[in-house]
Amino acid sequence: MPALEVKDLATTFHTDDGLVKAVSGVSFSLDQGKTLGVVGESGSGKSVTFLTVMGLVDPRHAQVSGSVLLNGEEMLGASQARLRQIRGATIGMIFQDPMTSLNPVKTIGWQLEEAVLIHQDVTRKEARRQAIEILKEVEIPRSDQRVDDYPHQFSGGMRQRVMIAMALINNPEVLIADEPTTALDVTTQAQILRLMGRLQQEHQMAIVMVTHDLGVVAELANDVIVMYGGKVVEQANVDDLFARPEMPYTWGLLGSLPRLNAEGSRLEQIPGQPPSLLNPPRGCPFNPRCAFVMDVCRTDLPELRRSDNGEEHYFRCHLDDETRTRTWEAKHAALVSKDAAA
Repeated sequence: MPALEVKDLATTFHTDDGLVKAVSGVSFSLDQGKTLGVVGESGSGKSVTFLTVMGLVDPRHAQVSGSVLLNGEEMLGASQARLRQIRGATIGMIFQDPMTSLNPVKTIGWQLEEAVLIHQDVTRKEARRQAIEILKEVEIPRSDQRVDDYPHQFSGGMRQRVMIAMALINNPEVLIADEPTTALDVTTQAQILRLMGRLQQEHQMAIVMVTHDLGVVAELANDVIVMYGGKVVEQANVDDLFARPEMPYTWGLLGSLPRLNAEGSRLEQIPGQPPSLLNPPRGCPFNPRCAFVMDVCRTDLPELRRSDNGEEHYFRCHLDDETRTRTWEAKHAALVSKDAAA
C-alpha cells in the first residue's frame, strides 16, 4: 500500500474576480522510502497541491475534490481534530521560507518541545531531551546550548535545519519539503540536500520534494511529476524523464538548465508567461507558449497518456510520436555536440 496516494485532486478558490482553478485533476502515489520530485514554474500549482494534501487550505474560500489517502486513510473530509493528530505525527511539512516560518519571540527549543507535547504524552523534560537530540541529528553544533537561542540568532541554513528538525521530531512516515533550499547559497543547499538524503535512509521516510530546480530532482528523486497550469503534464521515473522527455514544456525546462561548458552563452528560455489560473487558455495549457502548437492544441486538452518510452511514463501532448521523437533527438544531439566541443 502506498504511503501517500492522491487521486484526481482539484482545488478551486473563490475570489472577487472569479474562480481560480489552482489544481486540476492531480494524481500520483508515493511508496515508503521513495522520493517524488514535483517541478514546475511559479504558479503551476505545486505548493497549493500539497497545502491541500495537508488540509491547510481554508474551506471557506476553497472548493476541494478528489481523494488523498495517507496509509489508506482518507484525508479529505477528515475533521480538524483528526487532521491535527495526523499533521506533524504521520505527515510533516517543511515550509517554503525558514525566515518567516519560525516564531521570532520563542526559543528554538520551546517551538520543538511544543511539537512533541502536542503529539506525545511526555513531560516537558523529555520533550526538551528530544529537541536537543533532533538538533544533533540535523547537525546543529552545540545543540544543548543552541536549543535556548532565538531564530534571529541562527543563519538561514541553520534555520532551515531547524525547520527540518521540527518536521522530523515526531518521526513522520511522509515528509513534504516545499522548496527546501530556496534563498540559500549553493554550498548550504548541498548540505541541506545531503542531510535530507541521509535522514531519509535512516528513517525510511517517503519524501515529496517540491521545487523548480531540476538539479535537485536529478540528485534526490526516484520519480518526477511536471506541473503546468495546475495540471500534471508529464510523469515518469527520473531516469526516463531526463533521458527522453515527451512534452514540449519539459523540453523547455531541461533546455534552460545551466551547463558547465556554456560559459558566456545565454541560457535557453521558454517564451511568454505562465497562464493565469483565473482565466486559463482553452485546450492545452501550454499552447500559448509552445513552438509546436496546432489548431487542436487550442481547443482540446490532451489526455495524460502512456509513453512507449517507459511503462510508468505519462504525458500530455497532441504531437504525433514521430514528431516528438525527432524533435527531442535533435535537441539532445545539439546538447551532446555542445558538450563535445567544450
